[in-house]
Amino acid sequence: MVSTVEKQTELARCLLDMGALLLDCGAEISRVEDTMCRMGKAYGARHMEAFVITSIIILTMDFGNEDAITETRRIYSSAGNDFYRLEKLNELSRSCCASPLPLTELREKLEHVAAGKKPEKVILWGSILAAGGFAVFFGGTIWDSLAAAAFSLLICFLQKQFGNTQIGTAGSNLFISFLSGLGVGALCELLPMLHMDKILIGDIMLLIPGIAMTNSIRNILGGNTISGAVRLLESLIWAAALAGGFMTAMLIIELAV
Repeated sequence: MVSTVEKQTELARCLLDMGALLLDCGAEISRVEDTMCRMGKAYGARHMEAFVITSIIILTMDFGNEDAITETRRIYSSAGNDFYRLEKLNELSRSCCASPLPLTELREKLEHVAAGKKPEKVILWGSILAAGGFAVFFGGTIWDSLAAAAFSLLICFLQKQFGNTQIGTAGSNLFISFLSGLGVGALCELLPMLHMDKILIGDIMLLIPGIAMTNSIRNILGGNTISGAVRLLESLIWAAALAGGFMTAMLIIELAV
């Protein structure tokens, strides 16, 4: 149990870091709020209040003997699909609830999880298998599958490059889909045996915000209407940018030929 105001404030900041990381990894709102409240009570808080939407976290902790501590964290990152770090965060929260760690150790573990990334080889191979597999699933040939797999590497490269900028998810989806569409269209003009629609379907699957959209519906059905509506609107904007990029590329290819 944390006893001093300084430690209680540090705990609040650790919980805000935990919540921000969970959101960044793609966790649903109810999971974020529940995790923060459970961890706070495990460290001795008598009452916990956590309000989370996609852009802000407000946390209030009442330890009974002092004024309640309220901390706010602004969230700038877009929700991802990093289940590798999400699993690590869930494991850390459960261990803290069972046996609370010293705050210094909790801080170190949070920083370690924040710095950890899914191995690039896993991302590349997963993208190759997904793009190639979906191309075949939707009726493409083996050559379509190989082409979709090759362009999935381009998509991974572009995602990494745009991830280091402030362009945002909608902007990156627009540019990535546009450049990928131009590349696929040009390749199909050089190799008429390829089917552009099947290749594009395989590669589109790597960019569709399916999990974010599913979580938004779950949040709405679970009572987190504001957060769910905001995330649903964001997902629709991301999908519209994705469709706009591919459609523009296809239009340019048709006009060019």
